[in-house]
Amino acid sequence: MGPQSGGLGTQGTVVLKQRRSRPSTARNPSPDGMDAAKPGLQARQVATRLLAAIVDRQTSLDGLLDPVNGNRAFRDLSGADQALVKAMLLAALRHLPLIETFIARLVDKPLPDGARSLAHILHVAAAQILYLEIPDHAAVDLAVEQARRDPRSRRFASLVNAVLRRMVREKKQVMPDLRASVVNAPDWFADRLRAAYGNQTDAILQAHSNEPAIDLTVKTDPHGWAERLGGTVLPTGSVRLTNIGGPITELPGFAEGQWWVQDAAATIPARLFDDVEGCRVADLCAAPGGKTAQLAAAGAIVTAVDLSRNRLKRLSQNMERLQFDVAIQQVDILKWQVEKPFDGILLDAPCSSTGTVRRHPDIPWTKGPDDIEKLARLQEQMLLKAITLVRPGGRVVFSNCSLDPLEGEEVTRRVLAAQPQIARHPVKPKDWPGLEQAITAEGEIRTTPAMLPDDNPRLAGLDGFFASVFVRMD
Repeated sequence: MGPQSGGLGTQGTVVLKQRRSRPSTARNPSPDGMDAAKPGLQARQVATRLLAAIVDRQTSLDGLLDPVNGNRAFRDLSGADQALVKAMLLAALRHLPLIETFIARLVDKPLPDGARSLAHILHVAAAQILYLEIPDHAAVDLAVEQARRDPRSRRFASLVNAVLRRMVREKKQVMPDLRASVVNAPDWFADRLRAAYGNQTDAILQAHSNEPAIDLTVKTDPHGWAERLGGTVLPTGSVRLTNIGGPITELPGFAEGQWWVQDAAATIPARLFDDVEGCRVADLCAAPGGKTAQLAAAGAIVTAVDLSRNRLKRLSQNMERLQFDVAIQQVDILKWQVEKPFDGILLDAPCSSTGTVRRHPDIPWTKGPDDIEKLARLQEQMLLKAITLVRPGGRVVFSNCSLDPLEGEEVTRRVLAAQPQIARHPVKPKDWPGLEQAITAEGEIRTTPAMLPDDNPRLAGLDGFFASVFVRMD
């Protein structure tokens, strides 16, 4: 176990001591003391480094964990340690305000402004203690050892020990109050949600705290696949898996290309077309290809368009597994000129992705209001361009996975006002049994993570999505 507490006050609060702990004799090959000599230590060091990159420098979690181009220290870990690092980061990011509040209760005064490394060590350890099935003593001991090996945090090793030991003792008593009182999101994000969703906000934030289930889109026979895989069928026709029990790539039907992973909400835009059998449809911003696959499965002649070569490579690999033949073009759609207009256009536009926080809890920490405003302007430009690519009488479906009305309802309002040659094609609630509450008064679709409730939070919810349908009149 780590050293005994060096500063418990008379009321049990931790006193911040400035004395230096005894210098460690361990080698410190980097400023973070990265050293694999103690089992489990390197994974905690990597998790702390990546958490700092996300929260302090707004670096994408997906980018850091990318198996090819991601963080080198992460890629050098074993597969088991990579999974552990990811679990620690997801837990820390989902619950960071609550973790910070708990730590603040355990110290007499705030941590020094320059002690960001210390803060992240505590955050990663707290995520293990409060949310992961990791022995408390291991989380405490490794955090203390990590602090000792980090020159920036070495003098606070006894503080780390005292704070975390007290957290272990008090978590059962403290956590219910924190869950009831702490807004588990950055202020900017919670404020924008409340402005848009009012009293639905708490349910949305609660949904963000739960790890989501995995949804599959199947080529045919969703009820049959639900029975085979032990899942349930959702109103979108998706199959929600209740218990995977191993790598998803080893499930029946994966190798044969019978289904693909796609959140239930993400399936909605492609279903907003009428019968597309034999129709020419362009899927703009198509990668990684879930909606492309839906359109191809429905019989459309699909052109998948994206600006990123790497993302299109992934789309091509997915289409090969699913055995769909689609045309692929790498192009900036704002500059794209076509010889013949399409029958339909699906524009799932780049956005802040705030509707996917359940799966990507780094988003509230890496994005902000400026990003939303910038992306909304880009979406408007892309939608105006998409309208020019469809024939008269053709349909344009505009969608994105943002919860912010600035990226959804406001974009469509401005485009409708600017383009008299298009009209909204209202979505009808009767056509979406089980999702009637997602249809707005204007006939657009707005899903939130608080929809599709279930007694098991793990099986509830879906991503936040916006979708609107236009018809070109001239």
